[in-house]
Amino acid sequence: MLKVLLVDDDTDFTDVAYQIIEFLGHEVSVASTLREAKQWLEHQQFDHILLDFMLPDGSGLHLIDELSKNGSSTFITLITGHPSVKGILADLCSTNINYLVKPLQREDIERVLNRKTKRQAKPTAASSAHYGCLVGESPKMQELYLMIERVSKTNANVMLMGESGVGKEVVAQAIHSASNVEGPLITTNCGAMSKELIGSELFGHEKGAFTGAVGRKIGVFERAEKGTLFLDEVTEMPIDMQPNLLRVLESKRVTRVGGTQEIAVNCRVVSATNRSVQELAQSNILREDIYFRLAVFPIEIPSLRERKTDIPLLAESFLNELNSENGTSFKWSEAQIKRLCEYDWPGNVRELRHAVHRAFIMSDPDTTTIDLPGSFASPFAGSQNTSNQIAAGQTIESVEKELIRATLEQVEGNKTLAAEMLGISTKTLYNRLHAYGDFEE
Repeated sequence: MLKVLLVDDDTDFTDVAYQIIEFLGHEVSVASTLREAKQWLEHQQFDHILLDFMLPDGSGLHLIDELSKNGSSTFITLITGHPSVKGILADLCSTNINYLVKPLQREDIERVLNRKTKRQAKPTAASSAHYGCLVGESPKMQELYLMIERVSKTNANVMLMGESGVGKEVVAQAIHSASNVEGPLITTNCGAMSKELIGSELFGHEKGAFTGAVGRKIGVFERAEKGTLFLDEVTEMPIDMQPNLLRVLESKRVTRVGGTQEIAVNCRVVSATNRSVQELAQSNILREDIYFRLAVFPIEIPSLRERKTDIPLLAESFLNELNSENGTSFKWSEAQIKRLCEYDWPGNVRELRHAVHRAFIMSDPDTTTIDLPGSFASPFAGSQNTSNQIAAGQTIESVEKELIRATLEQVEGNKTLAAEMLGISTKTLYNRLHAYGDFEE
């Protein structure tokens, strides 16, 4: 739960926003002037401030300036109903400052409040991020940076392809940042929307368009005006809804569900899928005409095993972030970094981040020593591997040998842990290794 201060002199807006913030499970206080906001801040600390750009007794920028002088790291979202100042607000945005333009939807408020509210790690020479979000200096990442740089100078639609966990949403953020566009980055997951509501989410709806449509909803295409729309898992969109998307991509106009008026839209569409080009071509999950509209500039994001030299930088970056958030000073040892680099990370950057976070939680906060787990293996990877290892006609000895090999691989050669996982004694395991000769070190 966050403590939120809402500063706005528009009572109609604050009444609605207050209810939304409370509904989202946060504690909210309201001020209608700079003076009232300062009074709140004298007696309480807030995680997030929703701040009107223009107030009766001055600009919200005065409050930002005062907070900056006091060293505050509170997140601030500037709000305005004046589209003419959007460019000014965009220039003011930083790690702790965001902006929104009225009218706002519940999703807009939820998105800004979902940001991390703790102080971010300061970048170091080893973990400085490209475009503010991408970490890595390997040849594969240099190629990716070049493609981002090239496409950012155009308004071409981009399709991001790669395995699950490689960081497609982060690359979408990098493209948006590099483009220096005036509008926001709006993200939506096509795989998480029901068939009945996907039209409403993408294109919006008018009041009374269907049961439950108690008010007008602005779709993501409109919300991304002059910015970037990220359609994650686009290949999970129902095939019969794709013609509607194609029409918008071709005409750059949307019609809200239940409406009759066409509305011009102007945004770059970045889509993402974890399916390969071959799979797209062979299966009926994405129309060919949609593919060519979305993949004007396709980008293949490398898996983590293809850029293992980046693992130390990523591990350092994740640990720095956790140290900064929690006031700790954990450090990696050379042996630990070596262990991280030797593992294949089938879940990619997401799995590495998870492993670092888990190790951080399990470590003694009174020390600077990180406790890595005995195995990084995912239960999902293990179940997939096992199904591929047994085939009809194999001897029991060959199955046993393959099982031992796979287990040792998962635990990085730790024989004591392997024996425990296999349910045998360490002595029995050594006997098996001796009998199978191939495993001798």
